Amino acid sequence: MGCNNTALDSCMLPNLSTATAPPDSRFAFPTPLRILLAIIMIVMIAIAFLGNAIVCLIVYQKPAMRSAINLLLATLAFSDIMLSLFCMPFTAVTIITGSWLFGTQFCQISAMLYWFFVLEGVAILLIISVDRFLIIVQRQDKLNPHRAKIMIAASWVLSFCISFPSMVGWTLVEVPTRAPQCVLGYTDISADRVYAVMLIVAVFFIPFSVMLYSYLCILNTVRRNAVRIHTHADSLCLSQVSKLGLMGLQRPHQMNVDMSFKTRAFTTILILFIGFSLCWLPHSVFSLLSVFSRTFYYSSSFYIISTCILWLSYLKSVFNPVIYCWRIKKFREACLEFMPKTFKILPKVRGRTRRRIHPSTIYVCGEHQSTV
Repeated sequence: MGCNNTALDSCMLPNLSTATAPPDSRFAFPTPLRILLAIIMIVMIAIAFLGNAIVCLIVYQKPAMRSAINLLLATLAFSDIMLSLFCMPFTAVTIITGSWLFGTQFCQISAMLYWFFVLEGVAILLIISVDRFLIIVQRQDKLNPHRAKIMIAASWVLSFCISFPSMVGWTLVEVPTRAPQCVLGYTDISADRVYAVMLIVAVFFIPFSVMLYSYLCILNTVRRNAVRIHTHADSLCLSQVSKLGLMGLQRPHQMNVDMSFKTRAFTTILILFIGFSLCWLPHSVFSLLSVFSRTFYYSSSFYIISTCILWLSYLKSVFNPVIYCWRIKKFREACLEFMPKTFKILPKVRGRTRRRIHPSTIYVCGEHQSTV
């Protein structure tokens, strides 16, 4: 725990069963590939910062966009901005130089900030998924902007409390000689392992389990409602025909019910959940193996694996604003307003102006606060 970056390996070597030092794989990538990876990271930083900044700016400047769900999405975007500013640039520099240039103390600080902003983003996704569960499954729309602000403040405090111990030495955070960023290192101290497990469980496994259960219940509810809608449509058509005495005629075609207004909000959050799962499941497994497996942590391929895993975890911050603009019409229109007129070369496509069936006959829970 008290080892610095130069003395770390010598401090841990007595615990090794062999007398050989772990291989230094900082230069596992050839120079051209390291430069290419750094350029990709810079592009990712730019997209993550600008895209999420536009999301925050839209919610800040447009009072009509300050619904509870949009406040949560803006908070998620802000956490991604902080991640792109305080973590991703140092990873890019470390990839291209092959060494950590920012000191041991800042290594612990950057690791704490990494987990802090990641935890906040995960907490927001968890709140949104529970809110969708209550609306669609329990038919209770209890989240308003005031309550959303309270939950956002509580999530920041909780995320800080969970991530702060990594900076004060509750677990081994190594200056990266085998990774492009300060990561959880191998340790055989029980207390350090307990904290590392708690951190990974809080970041991924608990949120993943709750969100998975919520979305499975939502999918089941949507499926049952769809069956009930079509059954109701059939019975309605048959009753109307019998009243007219036209049973011998051909039965009218089944009503084509447009349910996109009901499922679009849920589908957007489901896409965010799938992106979170794909980006963070490998990182969670990687972190646990780093802490518990000495063979994995000191393997020659650890640097390459850690680089790919960290790149994948950062990819979520890049995709989130893209998903917002793709799936949320009001965000997309607001983004076009911020875009210079010279870039508005695509014609505006008229959207659907009316629905074939009144929403209240299908969706009993109004989502007037949500624009997702």
